[in-house]
Amino acid sequence: MKTTRLLALALALGLAACSRDAGESASASATAPSQAIARADAVEAVAARGRGFTAGALMSAQVVYVLFDPQCPHCAHLWESSQPLMDRARFVWLPVSLLGPKSLPQGAAILQAASPVQAMTAHEQSLLSGAGGTSASSSIPDDIEQAIRANTQLLNDLGADAVPFIVTRHRQSGEVVTQAGSMGTEALARLIGL
Repeated sequence: MKTTRLLALALALGLAACSRDAGESASASATAPSQAIARADAVEAVAARGRGFTAGALMSAQVVYVLFDPQCPHCAHLWESSQPLMDRARFVWLPVSLLGPKSLPQGAAILQAASPVQAMTAHEQSLLSGAGGTSASSSIPDDIEQAIRANTQLLNDLGADAVPFIVTRHRQSGEVVTQAGSMGTEALARLIGL
């Protein structure tokens, strides 16, 4: 309940993203030196380098990439806001480890789940209710850990320091769109051109 009230207050104040702690160095979550990705190349870079799970209209030409941290309540809000759009777009959710020690194991648990969409839904409900999200093992397969670390490096290379971070092409204009932060369903639909 307290987390939900804090999220509502943060959203009302326009604080709709989680960022790395000021005391944490940018390299703490990065796996290699940063290689800046130009905005025009963002969609192709995320498609080629990122690893996540797909939710929504699997055959849709409209692909929306969302880099998220499992400990971010704004990411949970964006997950909820995206649900009404799932029949019109394909969302690819890519976990990163930006906010703390639970991020990597929880991201791994979601990626490895038999149904990542169901696992994500349960996790985000738990996070928003103040229960902290999915319980996750600290034993993570190397390939999954490397994928999440690579997603985190990708977030850094995109020049983003906050999550959720959206990368897509506007459905109508074809322009590359990048946006940090959560938003409601209508704003999300406008952002991606639905």
